[in-house]
Amino acid sequence: MSNSVDFSGRPFHFIGIGGIGMSALAYVLTKRQFPVSGSDLRPNHITHKLESIGAHIFDRQEASNLEFFRPQVLANTVVLNSPEQLPVATNSKLPQVICSTAINTNNLEYKAALELGCPILHRSDVLAALIADYYSIAVAGTHGKTTTSSMIGYMLLEAGLDPTILVGGEVNAWEGNARLGQSQYLVAEADESDGSLVKHAPEIGIITNIELDHPDHYDTLEEVIDIFQTFAKGCKTLIGSIDCATVRDRLQPTISYSLHSDTDADYTVTNVDYRADGTTALVWERGKALGVLNLRLLSRHNLSNALAAVAVGRALGLEFGAIAKGIATFEGARRRFEFCGEVDGITFIDDYAHHPSEIRVTLAAARLQARPGQRVVAIFQPHRYSRTLTFLEEFAQSFTHADLVVLTDIYSAGEPNLGQITGEQLAAEIAKQHPQVVYQPTLPSVCEFLLQTLRPGDLALFLGAGNLNQVIPEVMTTLCEPAKATS
Repeated sequence: MSNSVDFSGRPFHFIGIGGIGMSALAYVLTKRQFPVSGSDLRPNHITHKLESIGAHIFDRQEASNLEFFRPQVLANTVVLNSPEQLPVATNSKLPQVICSTAINTNNLEYKAALELGCPILHRSDVLAALIADYYSIAVAGTHGKTTTSSMIGYMLLEAGLDPTILVGGEVNAWEGNARLGQSQYLVAEADESDGSLVKHAPEIGIITNIELDHPDHYDTLEEVIDIFQTFAKGCKTLIGSIDCATVRDRLQPTISYSLHSDTDADYTVTNVDYRADGTTALVWERGKALGVLNLRLLSRHNLSNALAAVAVGRALGLEFGAIAKGIATFEGARRRFEFCGEVDGITFIDDYAHHPSEIRVTLAAARLQARPGQRVVAIFQPHRYSRTLTFLEEFAQSFTHADLVVLTDIYSAGEPNLGQITGEQLAAEIAKQHPQVVYQPTLPSVCEFLLQTLRPGDLALFLGAGNLNQVIPEVMTTLCEPAKATS
């Protein structure tokens, strides 16, 4: 693949434009008035939004999508910019075709791009080019990237710095996963899952923590550390949590933060109060009290994310008052302990957690929010065979804060099933550590089980990075029907 991105006006064509990372890039490029087109097999609200701002969307991934760009067709065309028509290239300006790691080389659209001689770029190449084009803040780490980058973006927005933002989740404040600002600042989530993190060289880099999370790409934690070390070298300023021993010992950040006041971190907290409705803490900067931070988000991990945002704000010269004001009103990203509603006295929460560490802290937050006597029902869809197999023992020990655990089968995320692990096997392992575990192999069976089992007062927490959350509206709607019938 090429890695030279052309911002002179050459068109961009995304194969798989509806993905959370791809669509954020497409949004910013479209808003910057570049010709953008793309394809996706499953149109959704994100692709509809891209269409509404001028991108052209194909609802299939076929070689014919690129016929428009063939030189013989382009010889006598005129540039058209309406949403209904493709942005037109010239003979010398075949589109830059953007792919993610998920696009297979056997993809017919990809093959057609090769045949045409289009420059082919990985999505990380485009992100790296945008990071180089701005004063950039890039948030990396195994866990907490989306929340931390969204919080920083929101904080800068509230402080009047008008940043461009690209994150791996949707945020109500800018109605999506991206926004185009008019200032020099860019906040981006930097993903390590495929090793492309090494391409980014931001002004400020943040590393929240380091663990092995993608055994489909990495064999060992040492390989993951190597990727983060390369990223760290490319950052002019590195901000890191020294509560993660790997970050502390292997990276030595320029600016450090910690939830423990007895460390020598640059930013620490005392007087911490974790409540069901949020968190309060007194923030210290190099031994000097800055002031009180109020946070709507729950639990220790989100206070740590907020401390990273404080460090960024101070590095940019913001007064603590402005930082605290922004953080205090940040509501979080969607699918990060997202409140979906309450029906028949049952609270429904959706969360993206799919790694054992994430499940533990998310369930701890749920337990913190649960009222006395309220059951925490954890409904979990394992994500990827490789992750489930690698962390089988860790998953088995991650559900201690749940009263009832409901598991369904593994969401493959495109991985082949080698027959080494099943959701039922994971359920059996968890059952060795937990007294209440139920396996339901399909989403319809999960739905039916929940309708029979959930009772008023329960907190139902849906966990996973796959499609489990499709169950939530069906369960809520069905529970509403008896109430309507009796009203």
